[in-house]
Amino acid sequence: MKEKRSKSDQQRISKSSALKFIVLIGVTSLFADMTYEAARSVTGPFLFTLGASAAVVGFVAGLGELLGYSLRLVSGYLADRTQRYWTITIIGYAINLAAVPALALAGDWMVASILIILERTGKAIRTPARDAMLSHAGTQIGVGWAFGLHEALDQAGAMIGPLVVAAVLYYKGSYQDSFALLAVPAILAFTVLLLSSKLYPNPMHLEIKLKGIEPTGMTRPFWIYLAGSGLIAAGYADFSLVAYHFEKKAILSPVWIPIYYSFAMGIVTISSPLLGYLYDRQGFKVLIWVSILSTLFAPFVFLGGFYLAILGIALWSIGISAHETLMRAIIANMISAKKRASAYGVFNAGFGILWFIGSVSIGLLYDFSVLAVVIFSVTIQMLAIPFLFWTRRLLKQ
Repeated sequence: MKEKRSKSDQQRISKSSALKFIVLIGVTSLFADMTYEAARSVTGPFLFTLGASAAVVGFVAGLGELLGYSLRLVSGYLADRTQRYWTITIIGYAINLAAVPALALAGDWMVASILIILERTGKAIRTPARDAMLSHAGTQIGVGWAFGLHEALDQAGAMIGPLVVAAVLYYKGSYQDSFALLAVPAILAFTVLLLSSKLYPNPMHLEIKLKGIEPTGMTRPFWIYLAGSGLIAAGYADFSLVAYHFEKKAILSPVWIPIYYSFAMGIVTISSPLLGYLYDRQGFKVLIWVSILSTLFAPFVFLGGFYLAILGIALWSIGISAHETLMRAIIANMISAKKRASAYGVFNAGFGILWFIGSVSIGLLYDFSVLAVVIFSVTIQMLAIPFLFWTRRLLKQ
């Protein structure tokens, strides 16, 4: 009996440690997202004020996402090869967070574009290693719930940050003033990150084997899943172009644009843990139905007025929740622990390449026809659904 109590106590300690680790990384992400998502909420209008066209905004957003995803192929491989998950994560966060306050010094759209792309590059470096560490802890409490909880904290920061920008603009401050103020949450994020690395130097020790699931390598279901997810990425408009549309068509004033973005991140904050919880209990089909629902965002966002845009942004946000929560959780269940950072890197590289192609296409189409943007977005995303059903059948979820 004494031995059984000891094992039970050890299990509770492991779950408690896993939860604390996830919360600490979540708090890091909260402050980090306050920083860079606040900036992203106005980069479209900011570039517009510096003389950039819609095609330039679409190209910069797309190239940023391309590097932000494709470079994860390298950083994920290095994380698994060197086992230096914390070192790679810390370097990535440093670059990611420093680029945003530096935007306060940007005097033309070319310099601003370089900094926007640099911010995405920093995120590319740190994400596979961080997600691999989160997945180890997630096996203790459910990977869907773990990524959902992390995403909720992450997006809470993404909701608060744009409100800070909105407040600065409301009180007649400039975009540059907003970027300078964002140095505060950037410093807080980095401080919590360093604390986490000291308290949990070896997060892989939190990994346990999941019942009924036998993770393998990057086999056939992984590549089919990547194809389907990539098509969704290709049809998804970046918020920079959405914000550009709102300002150009005078649907929203500059003050309202970051508020809309904050509303979007609030939806993600609420829906992410819910979707993660449902995934742990219902499996892969949750991603399929959410993906179908989110395809409808484009008609409301690009063809609607003030109120229909609210509905469109809500649907856009639910899709983002699926991208950031369910897709990461599915890979954690699909890939073995020693290859997981590499798998996240490969997956995100493919995802980012198709996001880039889609963003550039949507930007070019926008200058030609808003209706063409809607048709392209909905069609490409719907083409992904058969691939997701195929993946589910192969995984028997």
